[in-house]
Parts: sequence; C-alpha cells; structure tokens
Amino acid sequence: MLAALLAIVVLAQISRWYAAQHRVNKGKPKVKVINPLPRNKVILAVSVLLVLIFSKYFYMASISSYYTFYLMQKFGLSVQNAQFHLFAFLFAVAAGTVIGGPVGDKIGRKYVIWGSILGVAPFTLILPYASLEWTGILTVIIGFILASAFSAILVYAQELLPGRIGMVSGLFFGFAFGMGGLGAAVLGMVADHTSIFLVYKICAFLPLLGMLTIFLPDNRHKA
Repeated sequence: MLAALLAIVVLAQISRWYAAQHRVNKGKPKVKVINPLPRNKVILAVSVLLVLIFSKYFYMASISSYYTFYLMQKFGLSVQNAQFHLFAFLFAVAAGTVIGGPVGDKIGRKYVIWGSILGVAPFTLILPYASLEWTGILTVIIGFILASAFSAILVYAQELLPGRIGMVSGLFFGFAFGMGGLGAAVLGMVADHTSIFLVYKICAFLPLLGMLTIFLPDNRHKA
C-alpha cells in the first residue's frame, strides 16, 4: 500500500512536469531530430539500461515485499516495528527518485547510473550480515542511492532515441513495474523453497550488474 501511494505521488509529479513542458513547447516549430549514434550502439545501450532496470527492481522487490518478514524472523521485531523500517526505506526511495534527476543534470546521467547501481553494491553485500541497527541504516542508504537511478536511466534512454519520448517512457515504465512484479513472485518462490535469508544473500549480488554501465556510450548532454 505504501509503495503504491509513493508511486502515485511520483507519477503525479511527472505528469505535471510533462504537462508544463508540453505547454512551453507548444507552438514551437518542429525540428527533425537525428540520432548521432549507430543503430547497433543504440540497441546495445538500451539493452544495458534494461538489464540495469532488471537488477534495480528485482532488488527493490526483495525489500518492498519481504523486508518486513525478514526483520520479524531475523530480529524478532513486531509487525509495527518492522513496518516502520519498511516506511523508512520507502521514504528514502521517494527522496532518491526526486533528487536523482537534478543530480544527473549537473554531473551527467552516466555518472549517476554508475553511482546509483554499482555504488550501492557494498551496502547490499553487507546487509545480510548486519545487526538490526545497521540493517535499518543500510536499507535507507540503499533505497536512496538505488532509486536515484531511474530518472537518470529514463532521460538517458530518451536521449538515445530522440523524438520517441512516449515509446521510451512506456517501455521503461512498463518494464520496471513488470520486473517489480516478477521479482516479487520469483523471490517468493525462492523464499518458500529455501529461506528468506537466502533471498537477501542472492539479491545482494544484483547491483554488480551495474558494471555493464561501461558499455554505455559517453553522454555529455546536460540539461
């Protein structure tokens, strides 16, 4: 429920921004946009971005769907206390989503993608072995850093395919939500057949897929 409410807030902000941009651009002469990158490089870059979305949303699904049960089983927390930790994570996700865009404008999308996907790996690798206090701290850090990637990935993809903003947005939003749902189902099966602790030990390695960012072409455009 909390995740759905946060998603509604984020999408509402995006829709208002898009409407404002549409009003600003309305009436301007249309310019034919030419993509400077070869088609094979664009396909490779988009494929890498989709893999990064996969790693991000599979890991996010492990927290949003099973973090409460993980805390209850490992540390013996009550439902209320465990949900408070989940709320802190989701709040960090919302903050990271909002802040990731402006940071990408200043330092470049590729650097944000590097930092937000691969940079979170040390924290995810430590998480399964952390104490209760450090678990709460680490999940907030993970949520904030990991969430900052999406806006950078989306805008980066739109710059790879200029003139196809609607198609790119639909593809990446749909893929992201799809991976979140698929991740929750797959990880639930893993937890049922093994343990919820193994789920977090496996998911800890997902951010290492961020190393694929090296295959993204340099993007020197800044807003």
